[in-house]
Amino acid sequence: MSEARRPTFDEVLRSARVGSPRALGWLYRRFQPGLLRTLAVIAPHRADDVASDVWLDVAGGLSRFTGDEREFRGWLAATARHRVIDGSRRPGRRRERSMNGDPAVAAAFAAQVAGLLPPDQADVVVMRVVDGLDVDEVARAMGRAPEAVRGIQHRALRRLARELDPDVLPASRAGGC
Repeated sequence: MSEARRPTFDEVLRSARVGSPRALGWLYRRFQPGLLRTLAVIAPHRADDVASDVWLDVAGGLSRFTGDEREFRGWLAATARHRVIDGSRRPGRRRERSMNGDPAVAAAFAAQVAGLLPPDQADVVVMRVVDGLDVDEVARAMGRAPEAVRGIQHRALRRLARELDPDVLPASRAGGC
Protein backbone atom coordinates (compact mmCIF):
# COMPACT_ATOMS: atom_id res chain seq x y z
CA MET A 1 0.00 0.00 0.00
CA SER A 2 1.53 3.30 -1.02
CA GLU A 3 1.46 6.42 1.10
CA ALA A 4 -0.78 9.23 -0.12
CA ARG A 5 1.05 12.14 -1.74
CA ARG A 6 1.25 15.25 0.43
CA PRO A 7 -0.14 18.36 -1.23
CA THR A 8 2.21 21.16 -2.19
CA PHE A 9 1.86 24.62 -0.71
CA ASP A 10 0.53 25.94 -4.04
CA GLU A 11 -2.14 23.21 -4.16
CA VAL A 12 -3.22 23.96 -0.61
CA LEU A 13 -3.28 27.69 -1.30
CA ARG A 14 -5.49 27.20 -4.38
CA SER A 15 -7.92 25.10 -2.36
CA ALA A 16 -7.94 27.56 0.52
CA ARG A 17 -8.73 30.41 -1.86
CA VAL A 18 -11.95 28.68 -2.91
CA GLY A 19 -12.94 28.14 0.70
CA SER A 20 -11.71 24.61 1.47
CA PRO A 21 -11.82 24.20 5.27
CA ARG A 22 -9.29 21.35 4.99
CA ALA A 23 -6.83 23.60 3.17
CA LEU A 24 -7.31 26.36 5.73
CA GLY A 25 -6.75 23.79 8.47
CA TRP A 26 -3.54 22.69 6.75
CA LEU A 27 -2.31 26.30 6.61
CA TYR A 28 -3.21 26.80 10.26
CA ARG A 29 -1.36 23.70 11.43
CA ARG A 30 1.67 24.47 9.28
CA PHE A 31 2.07 28.15 10.21
CA GLN A 32 0.43 28.63 13.63
CA PRO A 33 3.52 27.60 15.67
CA GLY A 34 5.72 30.17 13.92
CA LEU A 35 3.05 32.84 14.20
CA LEU A 36 2.77 32.21 17.95
CA ARG A 37 6.57 32.44 18.31
CA THR A 38 6.52 35.82 16.58
CA LEU A 39 3.63 37.06 18.69
CA ALA A 40 5.27 35.82 21.89
CA VAL A 41 7.94 38.43 21.20
CA ILE A 42 5.85 41.35 19.92
CA ALA A 43 2.67 40.83 21.98
CA PRO A 44 3.49 38.37 24.76
CA HIS A 45 0.35 38.94 26.84
CA ARG A 46 -2.10 38.65 23.96
CA ALA A 47 -0.42 36.32 21.48
CA ASP A 48 -3.37 33.89 21.28
CA ASP A 49 -5.93 36.67 20.78
CA VAL A 50 -3.90 38.37 18.07
CA ALA A 51 -3.22 35.01 16.35
CA SER A 52 -6.96 34.33 16.19
CA ASP A 53 -7.53 37.71 14.56
CA VAL A 54 -4.68 37.11 12.12
CA TRP A 55 -6.21 33.81 10.96
CA LEU A 56 -9.57 35.49 10.42
CA ASP A 57 -7.77 38.12 8.32
CA VAL A 58 -6.03 35.34 6.39
CA ALA A 59 -9.32 33.53 5.68
CA GLY A 60 -10.78 36.76 4.36
CA GLY A 61 -7.72 37.92 2.44
CA LEU A 62 -6.38 34.84 0.66
CA SER A 63 -7.74 36.04 -2.68
CA ARG A 64 -5.34 39.00 -2.51
CA PHE A 65 -2.23 37.04 -1.49
CA THR A 66 0.33 36.20 -4.13
CA GLY A 67 3.58 34.41 -3.47
CA ASP A 68 5.22 31.26 -2.27
CA GLU A 69 5.44 29.65 1.16
CA ARG A 70 8.19 32.01 2.34
CA GLU A 71 6.17 35.05 1.27
CA PHE A 72 3.13 33.60 3.04
CA ARG A 73 5.13 33.48 6.28
CA GLY A 74 6.07 37.12 5.72
CA TRP A 75 2.43 38.02 5.07
CA LEU A 76 1.42 36.34 8.33
CA ALA A 77 4.10 38.23 10.25
CA ALA A 78 3.11 41.55 8.66
CA THR A 79 -0.57 40.90 9.39
CA ALA A 80 0.32 40.06 13.01
CA ARG A 81 2.39 43.22 13.33
CA HIS A 82 -0.48 45.34 11.95
CA ARG A 83 -2.89 43.69 14.37
CA VAL A 84 -0.60 44.45 17.30
CA ILE A 85 -0.23 48.08 16.20
CA ASP A 86 -3.99 48.42 15.69
CA GLY A 87 -4.56 47.01 19.17
CA SER A 88 -2.23 49.54 20.75
CA ARG A 89 -3.95 52.56 19.22
CA ARG A 90 -6.42 54.53 21.23
CA PRO A 91 -9.51 52.45 22.07
CA GLY A 92 -12.02 54.80 20.44
CA ARG A 93 -10.62 54.28 16.96
CA ARG A 94 -12.49 51.81 14.80
CA ARG A 95 -10.41 48.96 13.44
CA GLU A 96 -10.50 47.90 9.83
CA ARG A 97 -12.89 45.03 9.33
CA SER A 98 -11.46 41.55 8.83
CA MET A 99 -13.44 40.59 5.77
CA ASN A 100 -11.91 42.32 2.77
CA GLY A 101 -11.80 39.33 0.41
CA ASP A 102 -14.48 37.70 -1.72
CA PRO A 103 -17.73 37.54 0.31
CA ALA A 104 -18.89 34.45 -1.60
CA VAL A 105 -15.74 32.56 -0.59
CA ALA A 106 -16.13 33.68 3.01
CA ALA A 107 -19.79 32.60 3.05
CA ALA A 108 -18.91 29.19 1.54
CA PHE A 109 -16.12 28.76 4.11
CA ALA A 110 -18.39 29.73 6.98
CA ALA A 111 -21.17 27.40 5.84
CA GLN A 112 -18.77 24.46 5.64
CA VAL A 113 -17.12 25.05 9.00
CA ALA A 114 -20.37 25.85 10.82
CA GLY A 115 -21.27 22.16 10.66
CA LEU A 116 -18.00 21.24 12.38
CA LEU A 117 -18.41 23.59 15.34
CA PRO A 118 -20.72 23.93 18.31
CA PRO A 119 -23.31 26.69 17.78
CA ASP A 120 -21.56 29.41 19.80
CA GLN A 121 -18.24 28.83 18.01
CA ALA A 122 -19.94 28.74 14.60
CA ASP A 123 -21.76 32.00 15.40
CA VAL A 124 -18.51 33.75 16.29
CA VAL A 125 -16.73 32.53 13.15
CA VAL A 126 -19.63 33.58 10.92
CA MET A 127 -19.98 37.01 12.52
CA ARG A 128 -16.22 37.65 12.34
CA VAL A 129 -15.49 36.25 8.84
CA VAL A 130 -18.71 36.79 6.88
CA ASP A 131 -20.19 39.80 8.64
CA GLY A 132 -16.80 41.40 9.33
CA LEU A 133 -17.70 42.32 12.90
CA ASP A 134 -14.98 43.11 15.39
CA VAL A 135 -14.78 41.39 18.77
CA ASP A 136 -16.70 44.12 20.59
CA GLU A 137 -19.55 44.01 18.06
CA VAL A 138 -19.77 40.22 18.32
CA ALA A 139 -19.72 40.48 22.11
CA ARG A 140 -22.66 42.90 22.04
CA ALA A 141 -24.55 40.72 19.57
CA MET A 142 -24.04 37.61 21.72
CA GLY A 143 -24.51 39.34 25.07
CA ARG A 144 -21.05 38.27 26.21
CA ALA A 145 -17.84 39.95 27.30
CA PRO A 146 -15.21 40.59 24.59
CA GLU A 147 -12.80 38.27 26.45
CA ALA A 148 -15.37 35.47 26.22
CA VAL A 149 -15.77 36.03 22.48
CA ARG A 150 -12.00 35.90 22.01
CA GLY A 151 -11.91 32.65 23.96
CA ILE A 152 -14.72 31.16 21.86
CA GLN A 153 -12.97 32.26 18.67
CA HIS A 154 -9.68 30.73 19.82
CA ARG A 155 -11.39 27.43 20.71
CA ALA A 156 -13.15 27.43 17.32
CA LEU A 157 -9.87 27.81 15.44
CA ARG A 158 -8.21 25.10 17.53
CA ARG A 159 -11.17 22.77 17.02
CA LEU A 160 -11.10 23.36 13.27
CA ALA A 161 -7.39 22.57 13.20
CA ARG A 162 -8.07 19.27 15.03
CA GLU A 163 -11.14 18.37 12.97
CA LEU A 164 -9.62 19.01 9.59
CA ASP A 165 -6.98 16.54 8.48
CA PRO A 166 -4.18 18.76 7.17
CA ASP A 167 -2.81 16.11 4.81
CA VAL A 168 -6.03 15.35 2.95
CA LEU A 169 -7.56 17.76 0.46
CA PRO A 170 -10.70 17.03 -1.54
CA ALA A 171 -9.62 14.81 -4.42
CA SER A 172 -12.40 16.10 -6.68
CA ARG A 173 -10.84 19.54 -7.05
CA ALA A 174 -9.23 20.41 -10.36
CA GLY A 175 -5.46 20.40 -10.40
CA GLY A 176 -5.20 17.53 -7.93
CA CYS A 177 -6.74 19.44 -5.02
